[in-house]
Amino acid sequence: MRVTLVHNAGAGDDNQPDGEALQALLRQAGHEVRYQPSDDDAWAAVLDEPADAVAVAGGDGTVGRVAKKLIGRDIPMAPLPLGTANNISKTLRLTELTLEEIVRGWDLSRRMTFDVGVAKGPWGSRYFVEAMGVGLFACTIPVADRNRTLAALTDADAKVTYALRMLRQRLADCAPQALELRIDGKDYSGDYVLFEAMNMEFVGPNLYLAPDVAPADGMLDVVLVTAAERDKLNKSLATWQRGDLAHPDLPRLRAREITMNWSGFEVHFDDEPWPAGDEEPPALAPIELRVEHAALSFLAPAGG
Repeated sequence: MRVTLVHNAGAGDDNQPDGEALQALLRQAGHEVRYQPSDDDAWAAVLDEPADAVAVAGGDGTVGRVAKKLIGRDIPMAPLPLGTANNISKTLRLTELTLEEIVRGWDLSRRMTFDVGVAKGPWGSRYFVEAMGVGLFACTIPVADRNRTLAALTDADAKVTYALRMLRQRLADCAPQALELRIDGKDYSGDYVLFEAMNMEFVGPNLYLAPDVAPADGMLDVVLVTAAERDKLNKSLATWQRGDLAHPDLPRLRAREITMNWSGFEVHFDDEPWPAGDEEPPALAPIELRVEHAALSFLAPAGG
């Protein structure tokens, strides 16, 4: 195959292969390789070159950025999980394989279609691949980005464990957010510690919030955590912190369309907070969430 390889050399921990090793791995499997570092400001231009697949060596941030450039195009993505959480690769069951096994299996892989979430609001229109949310995780992202201890950790598993610890600590004092919320036309307004519209099983530091998500059913899995479920969420976070991906005992439902009134609260799209930094929040406006059906395709293990 002709493979475009987008590589984030700074992803994950210190034990990842470099660009030359990745290219050699692909060529040894019989593939033609066009290599593109993701830290090049003009990296997206390489996606216009002819290719049978786009391999992305990095974490969820890199995979998500490439995915949003390939929405609606008939080019499958082939993630090589080198990041910290690797939520997208976990959903595809790629983290159960070595890089060599993943690359050798591309010729036999099946193409797996995935929906993409679309969020319209004060920011305009944005895609999300993993999830869009309000509450605990959205409020913790900026704090985690500034945390020196988290930044100093060099082991990917240690980073995930520490981030889950931070979420547990903040959960105790996290004030519920009042949301005027409608899901498929039904009123779900209330005060929520956590609201997540999930497009995949995981978000953030392996938050296993949507274990039954179907990747191309045209729906989002919605997780709603009120103050009454705070202890249940804490138990799930503790379980995941120990490395046990047990299904959460949290209220969940599936939805095609979600609307809420934005009143100035923080939100996140995948791992990106909004408003970000010193960004000036715009006027209050409604938020609309929906699904763009089968907008992406991934190479997934045969029989997986």
